[in-house]
Amino acid sequence: MSLPKAELHLHIEGTLEPELAFELAARNGVELPYADTDTLRKAYRFEDLQSFLNLYYELMAVLRTERDFEDLANAYLARAAAQGVRHAEIFFDPQAHLARGVEMGTVVEGLGRALEHSQAVHGVSTQLIMCFLRDESAESALETLEAAKPYLDRIVGVGLDSAEVGHPPAKFREVYEAAAAMGLRRVAHAGEEGPPEYIVEALDVLGVERIDHGLRCMESPTLVERLVRDRVPLTLCPLSNVRLRTVDVLGDHPLPAMLDAGLMCTVNSDDPAYFGGYAGDNFEAVRVALGLGEEQLRELARNSFLASFLEHDEELRARYLAEVDAYEF
Repeated sequence: MSLPKAELHLHIEGTLEPELAFELAARNGVELPYADTDTLRKAYRFEDLQSFLNLYYELMAVLRTERDFEDLANAYLARAAAQGVRHAEIFFDPQAHLARGVEMGTVVEGLGRALEHSQAVHGVSTQLIMCFLRDESAESALETLEAAKPYLDRIVGVGLDSAEVGHPPAKFREVYEAAAAMGLRRVAHAGEEGPPEYIVEALDVLGVERIDHGLRCMESPTLVERLVRDRVPLTLCPLSNVRLRTVDVLGDHPLPAMLDAGLMCTVNSDDPAYFGGYAGDNFEAVRVALGLGEEQLRELARNSFLASFLEHDEELRARYLAEVDAYEF
């Protein structure tokens, strides 16, 4: 669906398609434990979040050089633009690369080369958000923030991702306080596999401005009331939720009830190479499975631009919103 939209929940490492994985493996002399792209694509089937993460980190071995990260970002941006994405706030996981001996500068410079030309080449404005891995230590997160200091002119914010259960947001209080002091925007995954209390913690302890996922807020009427009152955006990822079994089938997704409750929902792709769909695919999937009408889809698209970190260019945000209003289904 080419309805103009912003993508606010997208892990760049999760856009690694099998074809590019094999291309980069050949370039860098990395041997993948898969016979061919078809065999690898069959491996893109998961039982849960952890089994997905195991493959996700395994395939990162092919990302070695600035050129690799530039190619990865350009491939995503081309696909996203074809599906109506006009603005993308892109997550990256530096700890996963640092642990492999790939320096922060290699990652940021490589991604940055693609992002700085994105508006001219793809018609997509971009921002970069550095995520901390919540199953790593709080000390490691602080070290990662320190390593990012030379590159903060290209990083707009910080996020929190990876395995949620057993790793509450409060664990990262100190690094989020440090990020806030540096003027960085703050988001965090919460309420995907973790309980509604993790959403509250992310808001109260980490001071986040957006909740990534957040679908389990529906278990707490008090929390829903707060999120509606404060207009806290939720970056939902419907196809991801089904693939990772947080929702059994797409027809059971709580998105319609969340919209009816007045929550500020957005629709995103998360890790599209692994979860079977980019941003437009997710919009089309919820339209079909949940029977969303044109105005609901338009509301989701409007929300994505309103929730984006475009305060530095309100004229651009207004132009994107006008494109949503003018779109003909």
